[in-house]
Amino acid sequence: MFSFFTSGKPLLNEAQQSQLLQAIRLAEQRTSGEIRIFLEKRCRYVDAADRAAEIFFEQGMQQTAQRNAVLIYLATQDHQLAIWADQGIYEKLGAPYWGHKVQEMAGLFKKEDYLQGLVNCIEAIGDALHQHFPYDRNQDRNELSDEILFGK
Repeated sequence: MFSFFTSGKPLLNEAQQSQLLQAIRLAEQRTSGEIRIFLEKRCRYVDAADRAAEIFFEQGMQQTAQRNAVLIYLATQDHQLAIWADQGIYEKLGAPYWGHKVQEMAGLFKKEDYLQGLVNCIEAIGDALHQHFPYDRNQDRNELSDEILFGK
């Protein structure tokens, strides 16, 4: 496994959180899709994907018009991460794509490059969303807040 913390410091400082928010906004400018991040200390489930799904539905992310929202989930103290994609984009890309994105993030997290791991993932998901759900300025609107979500 990998560690999300070094010397008790939080995963991302305020400046890095701002960079992450900017990456989300840039990715979403090219697509009707939505990308959100949820960070918490502990995962309530053995499988982080189950927790990601719970958060996804609690946040109403399944209510986007084209079912193309994506949640990146991290439990920092439990060293778990998952990506939950709604039906519209999940079906376009398939399970191997999402598993590969998790592995890419984990690889950078092992090197303690948390920000780049998240930014790379956001950019890749943004590219995939753009390919399958390109932005239409006459119809698209930001359906979900871009803000990073924090749990306990």
